[in-house]
Amino acid sequence: MPEYKAPLRDMQFVLHEVFKAENLWQTMPAMEEVNRELADAILEEGAKINESLVAPLSQPGHEEGVKWTDGVVTTPKGYPGAFRQLAEGGWGGLSGAPEYGGQTMPKMLVLLFEEMLYSSNIAMGLYLTLTSGAALAISSHATDELKTKFLPNMYSGKWAGAMCLTESHAGTDLGMIRTKAEPLADGSYSITGTKIFITGGDHDLTENIIHLVLAKLPDAPAGSKGISLFLVPKMKVDDDGNSGENNGVHCGSIEHKMGINASATCVMNFDGAQGYLVGEINRGLQGMFTMMNYERLSVGIQGLSAAEAAYQWSSIYARERLQSRAPSGPVNSAGAADPIIVHPDVRRMLLTQKAYVEAGRAFAVYVGKQLDESKFGSGDVKAKAEGMVELLTPIAKAFLTDKGLEGTVAGQQVFGGHGYIREWGMEQLVRDVRISQIYEGTNGIQALDLMGRKIAANGAQNLNVLIAEMREFATSAASVSGMDEFLLPLNEAVDNLESLSEFVLAQAQAGDANAIGAASVEFLHVMGFTLYTYMWAMMTRTVLSGESDQGEAFGQAKLHTARFFIQRLLPQAKGLSESIRNGSASLMDIPEEAFA
Repeated sequence: MPEYKAPLRDMQFVLHEVFKAENLWQTMPAMEEVNRELADAILEEGAKINESLVAPLSQPGHEEGVKWTDGVVTTPKGYPGAFRQLAEGGWGGLSGAPEYGGQTMPKMLVLLFEEMLYSSNIAMGLYLTLTSGAALAISSHATDELKTKFLPNMYSGKWAGAMCLTESHAGTDLGMIRTKAEPLADGSYSITGTKIFITGGDHDLTENIIHLVLAKLPDAPAGSKGISLFLVPKMKVDDDGNSGENNGVHCGSIEHKMGINASATCVMNFDGAQGYLVGEINRGLQGMFTMMNYERLSVGIQGLSAAEAAYQWSSIYARERLQSRAPSGPVNSAGAADPIIVHPDVRRMLLTQKAYVEAGRAFAVYVGKQLDESKFGSGDVKAKAEGMVELLTPIAKAFLTDKGLEGTVAGQQVFGGHGYIREWGMEQLVRDVRISQIYEGTNGIQALDLMGRKIAANGAQNLNVLIAEMREFATSAASVSGMDEFLLPLNEAVDNLESLSEFVLAQAQAGDANAIGAASVEFLHVMGFTLYTYMWAMMTRTVLSGESDQGEAFGQAKLHTARFFIQRLLPQAKGLSESIRNGSASLMDIPEEAFA
C-alpha cells in the first residue's frame, strides 16, 4: 500500500495566497493571535502525526475490522493508542470553546487538518470529528451547567461523542421517530428507544461516549415539530465530572459494511437511560442541525480526502508502470515499454482527479471562510456569511463526495488489475468513500434541500448574493493579464446558473409539483461546476497576478489544470442544464407498473 503525504504546499497556497487567511483573521477579535506562522506549524505537525501514526493503521484496521463480542465493541489493534495520542496532542479540540479547554482555531485551518486525517484513515477520522461535532452542538445549545460538566473531557479526547437520529422505520423522515423521553423528578429525562446506523456509537477508545439523541416527550406534537434533543452519556457522570456505572446505554449489534470497517456502526439501545435536555423542548432539530451541518461539511471533506490519496498513488503508479509505447513514439527507448503516463487516456484520468481535488480543496476552504465569518464576523459580513453557509452546505456535502468517488474510481482505474487487489489499497479507498454519498443525508436529499429549501423557499436570495459576488470577482480580475480565458467561462457559467434557477422556479410556480425534485440533482451539479470554475478563476488570478510564492513550475501546473477543467470537465454543466430544461415529464409520466 503506498504512503500518504500531506499536500502541504497546495494547502498553504489556497489558505494563504488565494484566500489570504491571515488578513481575514486579523479582522476578527477571537482570531487575532492566529497568524501564518502558527497556521503552518499546525499544518506541519498535523501532517507528521497523520503520515506516521494514523495512515499506517488504515489498511490493517480495515482488514481486522471492529469486533462486537458479548455486547462489547473493540476497535482494531493500534486504534486506542493512536486515538489517545491524537487526543493528547489537542487535535480533537482545535475548534473548541477556550473556556472549556478548546483552542478556537479558524474553520479554514481546521478543515485542512481534517482533510489530512481522512486521507490517512477515514475510519479513525470519524471518531474524532463526530466528537467535535457533538461538542459544537452542546456548546451552541446546552446550558452552562452541561457545558461545564461535559465539554472539557470531550475537547481533551477523554470522552467521545456520537449523534443518534436514525431508527429502523425512520431515516430521512425524522418526524416518525419513536424514541421516548419521560420527565424525571430531578429535571432530567428517562430515554427509551433504539437507534440504528450510529457511527461511533460504542467503542473502546474512550472511557465514556456522549450521545446526542432525538426523542419525543409524551405530550409532543406530531411530526418533526415534536422532537427534542437530549444529551445521554454511555456512563453516568457525577457532579465532579467523573464517569461511573453504565447509564442504560448498550450496543445491540454492529453493522457489517462495504467499507470503513474500522469504524463502529452500531445499533444502540437506550433502556431508561438518564438524559439531559439540550436546547428547548420540541425544538431538538435546531440543536441537532448544528451538529449535522458540521458533519455534512466533514463528510464532504471525506470525499475530497479519498480522491487526494487516490490521486497521489495513481500518479506515482502511472509514472512507474511500463506498458506499451507512446502514440508519438518511444519515450523510454532504453526500456521495453513506456510509462503509462504517456497515454492520453491515463492523463485524462489523472487530470480529472487533479482538477477535482484542487478545486474541491479551494471550495472547502471557501466554505470554511464563510463559517469563520458567520461565527466571528459582525454586521453585514456576518449576515452574508450566514446565508452563504446555508446555501453552500448541501453542495459541499454532495458535490465533494460525488466527485470524490469519481476521482477515487479514476485512480483505481489507472492501476488496472492492481486497483482491484486488496494489497494495493485502492479498492479500500473506493469502499471507504462510497458511504460519503449516503450518510449525513443522501446526496439526493442534499439536492432537494438545496433546490427546495435553500433556493425556492426564499426566492433565491442567497443564490443571487453568490451570483453577484462571482460577477464582482470577474470584473475585478479582468485587469490581470491572461485572465480572459478563465473569466469568459466563469461569466458564461454564472449566466447559465442564474437563468437555470429562474427556469426551475418558474416551472414550480406554474404548477409543476415535480419541477423541484426533477431538477434538484442536476441543478446541484451545475452549481458545483460553476463554483469550481469560480475556484479555478481565483487560483489562476493568484498565479497570474504574481501573488503566489510557490514557484513557476507550481504556477504553470495550476494554469494547465485549470485549462483542462474548463475545456474537458466544465462542458458537462451544459448537458446537465439541457436535461433540467427538458422538464419533469419524462420522469413522471411513465406509469408505476412499467417498473415491474
